[in-house]
Amino acid sequence: MEQHDLIVVTPVYEDVEACSRLFKELADQFNDRLFVVAVDDGSVRQPLDVGCLEAAGVKGVVIKLKRNVGHQKAIAIGLSYVSDKIGPDQRVVVMDSDGEDMPATIPTLLEQLQRDDVDVAVAHRKSRVETWRFKLFYAIYKRVFKVMTGRPISFGNFMALKRASVKRLVAMQELPIHVAGAVLASKLRTGVCPLDRGPRYAGQSKMNFVGLVLHGFKGLMVFAEDVLVRVGIACGLIAALSVAGAGTAVALKVIGYSSRGWFSVAIGILILMFMQTGALALMTLMLTGIVRGGSTTMSSAYQDLIDEVLPTALPRRLR
Repeated sequence: MEQHDLIVVTPVYEDVEACSRLFKELADQFNDRLFVVAVDDGSVRQPLDVGCLEAAGVKGVVIKLKRNVGHQKAIAIGLSYVSDKIGPDQRVVVMDSDGEDMPATIPTLLEQLQRDDVDVAVAHRKSRVETWRFKLFYAIYKRVFKVMTGRPISFGNFMALKRASVKRLVAMQELPIHVAGAVLASKLRTGVCPLDRGPRYAGQSKMNFVGLVLHGFKGLMVFAEDVLVRVGIACGLIAALSVAGAGTAVALKVIGYSSRGWFSVAIGILILMFMQTGALALMTLMLTGIVRGGSTTMSSAYQDLIDEVLPTALPRRLR
């Protein structure tokens, strides 16, 4: 790995055809500059073999995991592996293996990293090859994320990082939960590159609607404390309004302005609202403690999930 100035980390799950094409395109573009760290995320039907890298003429390793851990955690394991071996002048690119992150746009990310005030270069999508439903729900998600966390999010996993940025991210317990969220939480200086999103090379996406919703919730989990504060404020306001409404109902009952049966219904509804907001605030607090208490950094635990690391047997190509 030390002999190459560009390291590409990509997770692969049951998608050998697409990633084989990705390896060939990367080899054509970057030649012997390139070292690929492909993380096989517990594939069973189409396990990734090191022969896919060798067939494309790419130097690298295939990290085979003991089980399927999910897209984000697979990226975290790949970055942790790289972090142990990366040199001071090397650059790391994180990208998907299905073709939607196009190799031709990597130089744009790397160019952004040449600035002294940029630690991570991230891809902001100018256009997407997606259905209108996905675009609608993604737009709603970005607005909900901004309201709940106070931070905008406009990028995903496609990014380029300096050595210090890789070291910082793998020391964060948020990284295996949500990579983009961890970048925001790390307070690293980001440079945004508007890039187009390409079509898949082959096959269908393994991410369904439920998986996308779960991925969105994991992004919120990274900022659990911020979400807790905002939920607590909203619950407090609703509880205060419930108490004020109950006081008003009692006052109307005392002066005789309430109709028959209205007072008991109003008081019942207001008490129910008060109890529900209190329970919601308590549940949010408990979930935050569980998330924070049960998380560990990948820098200290990633080896336990690795079954084997298969290096390529190719000699380094001459320029």
